[in-house]
Amino acid sequence: MVEIKSLSLESLTACLLAAGEKPYRAKQVYQWLHKHLAESFAEMTNLPKHTRDYLNENFLLSQLKIEKMQESKIDGTQKYLFSLADGNFIETVLMKYKHGNSVCISSQVGCRMGCAFCASAIGGLVRQLSAGEMLEQVYAVTRKIKQRISHVVIMGSGEPLDNYDEVLNFIKMISDQNGLNISQRGITVSTCGLTPFIYRLADEGLQINLALSLHAPTDEKRLKLMPITKAYPLNEVLKACQYYFKKTGRRITFEYSLINNLNDSPEEAKELKKLLSAMPCHLNLIPLNKVKEYDFTASNGKNIQDFKKILEKYQINVTIRREMGSDIDGACGQLRSNANAAR
Repeated sequence: MVEIKSLSLESLTACLLAAGEKPYRAKQVYQWLHKHLAESFAEMTNLPKHTRDYLNENFLLSQLKIEKMQESKIDGTQKYLFSLADGNFIETVLMKYKHGNSVCISSQVGCRMGCAFCASAIGGLVRQLSAGEMLEQVYAVTRKIKQRISHVVIMGSGEPLDNYDEVLNFIKMISDQNGLNISQRGITVSTCGLTPFIYRLADEGLQINLALSLHAPTDEKRLKLMPITKAYPLNEVLKACQYYFKKTGRRITFEYSLINNLNDSPEEAKELKKLLSAMPCHLNLIPLNKVKEYDFTASNGKNIQDFKKILEKYQINVTIRREMGSDIDGACGQLRSNANAAR
C-alpha cells in the first residue's frame, strides 16, 4: 500500500483519476491531510463514502505515537520521542521564540555519518524516513500545541542530504500553499558536508537556508570529529557553499560546537578567520550538549565569550546559540538513544 502523506498533489491527482475520481477530489484529500491535518480518512466528511472506502483500502496514513514528551522548565522547549509504525524511535523538538514556533525534525532513524560527539550516530543508520513521516512530525506538534509553526529546521537525527529525495519532497510539501504553507525562507537544512548534494540542492530553485556543521577550522582537526571530512575536505565543501550562495542569494550558516581543549583556542579562532573571511556567512557557536557515551565536555562560559570576541575582532559575523532545553535531553539523538538503551 502507498503512504498517502508522501504523495505530492500531482501524484495524488494521478492516483485518484486512475480510480475514476473527479480531479477536484485530489485537492480535497490533499488539503484534509496537509492543511486540516486529518488523522483518519473518516474525518474527510465532504468526500463520498465510496471515496473514503477507496482511500482506506489503497493507502496508508502515516501516524506517530508520542512515547514521551519532555518540557523545559527554563524556556518551554519541548522534546518529543515518537515511535513509528515499525516500532523505531525518532525525536522532534519544539522551540518557542518571540518570532514564532520552530520545530526541529529528524530525517532518518539513526545516522551513518559517525560524528564523534553526536548521539544520533550511536547504532548507525537504521532506515530513511519518508516525506510523510517528516511531515507528520510537524503536524503532530502542531496538533499538540494548537499553534502555527513558522520555522522548520531539518537538524535532528540523521543527515538530511543522505535522504535527499524524501527531504526535497518534504520541503516542497511543507511549503505548498495547499498545506501549511510555511515560507521556504523559514526552512533550514543542516548538513555535515555531502558536497555533491549541496550543488544539487543549489540548483533546485528553492529559497531555503543551508547550515553546514563545521566544528573545526582545518581538515586535520575536523577529521577527528567528523569522518565525512575524508571524503569531502573543507576546501571542496566551502566551494560548494559558495556555489549555493551564488545560486540562491541565501547566506550560509556555519555551526560550530565548542568542545573544551579541542577546538576552542585562540589559534582555532584565527584559523576560522582564514577559512571564512572571504565568504558571506554567519557563524553560530554552540555550547556542546553533553552525551554520556562520549568523553567530550563543553567549553566553559568564559572561553566561549573570549572565542566570540576574537572572531568579532576579525569581523566574522558570529553569535552564540541560545541554549534551549538545557534541563532536558537536549543533544540530538539523546532521547532516542536513551529510549533504545531502556528497551
